[in-house]
Amino acid sequence: MNTLYKNIHQEIIDQCKEGSQKAQFQLYKLYYKAMYSVCIRIVNNDMEAEDVMQEAFLSAFKKMDTYKGEVSFGAWLKKIVVNRSLDCLKKRKVQFEEVNERTVQISDYQMGTKEVDVQMIKNAIQDLPDGYRVVLSLYLIEGYDHDEISQILGISNSSSRTQLLRAKNKLKMILKDKEVFSYN
Repeated sequence: MNTLYKNIHQEIIDQCKEGSQKAQFQLYKLYYKAMYSVCIRIVNNDMEAEDVMQEAFLSAFKKMDTYKGEVSFGAWLKKIVVNRSLDCLKKRKVQFEEVNERTVQISDYQMGTKEVDVQMIKNAIQDLPDGYRVVLSLYLIEGYDHDEISQILGISNSSSRTQLLRAKNKLKMILKDKEVFSYN
């Protein structure tokens, strides 16, 4: 049995379902920053992220009648934003590796303790290759599990796990090169 999710912005959502442009603009203002952050983490380009986000909102407004309140509106919108962002990457022909788990090499680094500037870590994540950055962002930041990531990206569960591992190792190397972390 599905229970409906109580939205704090339900009145605005209902007005959007009725086609109110004023309500659409209000909803846009409420969710713009959060959804832009999702876009930029995935597409890694300001202009493309802006375009993707605009397309995602337009799509959401067209599909408002399909929102049934089974999850929060923000979660429903975020799924649309993630899918549009991934469509953008597919247009760029970003490849997600399919790998055999037996061929994976695991780096065994110990991170030294040091205070770190969060912006340096964000910048380092943006320096990752697209495939690694997307899997890392979907897993660590957006909260998807490997089954969901494999379904979203059309890769195997083990490939999702492997790309995450490789992304973490590559991120460590980038941070080491920037002398953010040292290895023991």
